[in-house]
Amino acid sequence: MQDLWSFALELYARPGVEQACLELQDAGCDVCLLLTGAWLQGRGVRCLDERLRALTEVAGPWQREVVSPLRQTRRHWRTAAGQDAQLAALREQIRKLELQAERVLLERLQTLAENWPDDEVQGDWLLALAGDNSAALQVLRGAARLA
Repeated sequence: MQDLWSFALELYARPGVEQACLELQDAGCDVCLLLTGAWLQGRGVRCLDERLRALTEVAGPWQREVVSPLRQTRRHWRTAAGQDAQLAALREQIRKLELQAERVLLERLQTLAENWPDDEVQGDWLLALAGDNSAALQVLRGAARLA
């Protein structure tokens, strides 16, 4: 079984996935949860309400308290960093911290879900996590099938 972080990196590198993830993130989706859903879908793990709740209970606080504040600061500094080399360097450090925080979250989600049985009765993790069937979600779904 491929670990979730490696799966996420491979999937994110596929054509169109980065842009799709950014669109889904801007629409309020948790991309780490979506990547986890794609990983679970690929493993054939059944999508159950209690599993969705468990994933959300792990991801929600980490996103709110760790990832989102880092992302907001990084985005807030975008314009000013274009004119200030020192601020640009700090912004780059924040980007790296944000990525590390997402990696920690994916590791926590993998720990939670890695022993869920692969029973081939799946459901649709991505639809359950994203809440709609947007074009960006279709890009992610298609790329996940290739992973």
